[in-house]
Amino acid sequence: MLQLRAEGLSGRVIASTQGISRNSVADVLNAADATSRSWDELKNLTEDKVYELLFPGRSEHESVFSQPDWSMVHKELAKVGTNLKLLHGEYADRAKATGAAFMGYDRFCKSYQRYVLEHGATSRVQHKAGLSVEVDWSGPTMALYHPVTGQRSTVYLFVACLPFSRYAFVEPCLDMKQDSWMLCHAAMFTAFGGSVPRIVCDNLKTGVIKHPADGEIVLNDAYRHLAEHYGAAILPGRIRKPKDKASVENTVGHIATWVIAALRHEKFTSLDTLRAAVYRQMTAYNSQPFQKRAGSRQSVFREEEQLLLRPLPAVPYELSTWIHGRKVAKNSYVTWKKNFYSVPLKHVGATVDLRISANTVEVYLASERISSHLLCDAAAVNQYRTNDADIPPERKYRSWDDQRLRGWAYRIGPNTVQVIDKIFVSVLVAEQGINPALAVLRLSSKFGAQRLENACFVALQSRIRSPRYAHLHPILLNRQDEHWKEATLPPSSEDSSTGYVRGSDYYSRTQR
Repeated sequence: MLQLRAEGLSGRVIASTQGISRNSVADVLNAADATSRSWDELKNLTEDKVYELLFPGRSEHESVFSQPDWSMVHKELAKVGTNLKLLHGEYADRAKATGAAFMGYDRFCKSYQRYVLEHGATSRVQHKAGLSVEVDWSGPTMALYHPVTGQRSTVYLFVACLPFSRYAFVEPCLDMKQDSWMLCHAAMFTAFGGSVPRIVCDNLKTGVIKHPADGEIVLNDAYRHLAEHYGAAILPGRIRKPKDKASVENTVGHIATWVIAALRHEKFTSLDTLRAAVYRQMTAYNSQPFQKRAGSRQSVFREEEQLLLRPLPAVPYELSTWIHGRKVAKNSYVTWKKNFYSVPLKHVGATVDLRISANTVEVYLASERISSHLLCDAAAVNQYRTNDADIPPERKYRSWDDQRLRGWAYRIGPNTVQVIDKIFVSVLVAEQGINPALAVLRLSSKFGAQRLENACFVALQSRIRSPRYAHLHPILLNRQDEHWKEATLPPSSEDSSTGYVRGSDYYSRTQR
């Protein structure tokens, strides 16, 4: 108004061109005349300063509402789960308890935003402390040089950023494969000293298999299991929407300067020395003071955010391999590398997935873990791992021994018992006879118990001192047991009045 009047316009013209009432224009022009303020004196001042000179005291007013401690509101708003609605409710309750007037929710929100602007603070409505971490691979890379040949190999940088404090973490890797991606996450959480409930990542194949515009996102199984290990959820950003993870994208740009450019004159020959140099540069980066807010990334992280991180799991994360589509056998065991691991009996016949780590085998049905075992040694074969809760005692696996094998032989017949006895007499240690005895007894599954009993009788009539599978199998294949005269067969145990008596060979065991 004052500028237009200085240019020669009347109050009526100013009011009509600016859409202001004539009375308001008159008040301003009269106040300027009353204080003898010319345009030349006022043109370099701010709008608020001019208003204060023309209308002294009018801009000063005291709110009738009780004012909350805005610094405390700002601090509380950083915590996960808190919002302005909750804090306003608590403020209103305190005001009611003292009988003071309190502002409504809308004025409360606007007053908080005014506090943020006046104090140069960052609004915490968008980013919460300890709520999420953004991760990505850096586009720019570094290099390692072979100490002898000088051959150059590329080093990739894993970058992570906590959006609230902007605290950053960088880990160098020799590749961008699945194992490196997982190990970088484990190193990141270890460096932070805690975990967060949300991991915001890009749509790379080591993390996300499928991200359709409509429908459910399909995550990589290993990556999903890592997130579950740390109690986190994976939230991939939208495709070609870098603003969904703006903090880490911004950090990647800074890393190009603080790490890659700063170390460009150094030549590294081992990953350990490169990693130490990267960590050193990241410490300096995180300690650099902010330009538009108090403190640094490190100070805000240490003082405000680290305390709100979730505790790390008691067991460190291990790399694992997923084996899909294994069927639970009728004996309630699942097989992996010729060894057997128990599964709850109710899941017999189900198709399960195995997660194999360095020390354990975990069995999953869909996304539920139903059993877990220590992994058998690499050289072990036909070993059984059984959880007591998986299989009832009557169905539980029992290892073979001579007594159990003799019991099986007694159920077939006396000739079979005699053959099994001869096998165990012929060996130095009882365990050495288990496999030969099993080979003989398992012939009953293919040829029948009676035929095996007859074949044992035929073999015992020969000059063979200790009949084995190699002798009995040809007899059964050639049906010699069926052509043997019935008269020569021994009476059955049911018709015998004396029962079966072990021969003299059983008692002639000699020391060797």
